[in-house]
Amino acid sequence: MTTRHVDAIIIGAGQAGVPLARDLAKAGRRTLLIERAHVGGTCINEGCTPTKTMVASARVAYLARRGADYGVQLHDLHVDMARVRERKRAIVESFRAGSERRLITAGVELLDAEACFTGPHTTVARHPDGREQHCEAELIFIDTGARPAMPKLPGLDAVSALDSTSIMELAEVPGHLLVLGGGYVGLEFAQMFRRFGSHVTIVQRGAQLLEREDPDVAAAVAAILGEDGVDVQLGTSALRAASDPAGVALTVRGAAGETTLRGTHLLVAAGRAPNVEALDLAAAGIALDAHGFIPVNERLETRVPGVYALGDVKGGPAFTHISYDDYRIVRTNLLGAGGATTRERLVPYTVFIDPELGSIGLTETQARRDGRDIRIASMPMSHVARALEMDEPRGIMKAVVDATSGKILGCSILGVGGGEIMAQIEIAMMGRLPYPMLRDGVFAHPTLAESLNNLFATLD
Repeated sequence: MTTRHVDAIIIGAGQAGVPLARDLAKAGRRTLLIERAHVGGTCINEGCTPTKTMVASARVAYLARRGADYGVQLHDLHVDMARVRERKRAIVESFRAGSERRLITAGVELLDAEACFTGPHTTVARHPDGREQHCEAELIFIDTGARPAMPKLPGLDAVSALDSTSIMELAEVPGHLLVLGGGYVGLEFAQMFRRFGSHVTIVQRGAQLLEREDPDVAAAVAAILGEDGVDVQLGTSALRAASDPAGVALTVRGAAGETTLRGTHLLVAAGRAPNVEALDLAAAGIALDAHGFIPVNERLETRVPGVYALGDVKGGPAFTHISYDDYRIVRTNLLGAGGATTRERLVPYTVFIDPELGSIGLTETQARRDGRDIRIASMPMSHVARALEMDEPRGIMKAVVDATSGKILGCSILGVGGGEIMAQIEIAMMGRLPYPMLRDGVFAHPTLAESLNNLFATLD
């Protein structure tokens, strides 16, 4: 069988693979992009785009129920989940088409196939109709992403458990949604479906939600969810699942001992697993780490020269903007001036509960664990004039500052516009500005941005 020779092979058309294919081709390198499902990766098809579209619908329902608080009377509120799903699908299809248009570039060929390695620099692409194409390239990039992981819970295989993809295809509002996992994904869906009208119970094994966050921030998140009517059960482990006349029975053990929770639906939001099974990485000479991800160095190179891993498949922060920055690092090193690495990369993220939680850099817990001499600026969102005017006073603002230099080391902004406020602090961190620059900055009134004046004034 003949082997086709190209300059680059990209396995996976995610947020790193698509722009990289375009740039390599524009630089004169013949590039094959092999994708087994949809262009755009997790972000567009199952992650950011569809979930945030549905979060927006849930917020409208939330505000409609609160209409009287604003002097607006609304009656007969009804959530049409089929219409919510239709809107979500339409936006996903629009974004996916946009990604596909970006690939209409001379020198890029998109293969609808599943790829696996046959050697360090050789692959076979298997098409749905059974055809196979054997390909060889000096450069190979793995951008296959990750998927929802199912825990080893007795009885789980016997129930119709939902994951973060399948839950978005529901045509009706669940009567009682049980959510297994108190991380980013679990919380977004828990609040979303509570706002759509479901009873919701979160089962979290740890002592707090969002285990990476400081305890005071996590407690504030739990309080907000509680105010919204979500039942949050901390320090509670799932023991087994079973079918129930109502839908599903989840037996758990918490502070009060063993009990059984009954719901109509079960969402499993207990982590993600890398998409590596079909790749036959052993044929390429690539071994996985202890968690099943592909190890890379700070230039995103695997142990095989010329083979790279980008995005979620390599482990580490599983965010779209990190995947895109992985692409920029590789682009700079292969097509630009070089010298780009992941070293000291700032990793911002936003949890799209409402109000948002935007975070970047060190938390107080991490800084104290590292033995740093720090100061903490903290202020409730109820001290922010714009938040009060919007009747959105819930949450907390918190920043970690180096006690000697005054440089900002990190922040957590739980509040209306939390992700946007966090981004302003990130810009200050990128410029290595000391906190007085934000304390004394002139920001327009009344905006959320001017809350930074008062936040950092707490250090005076």
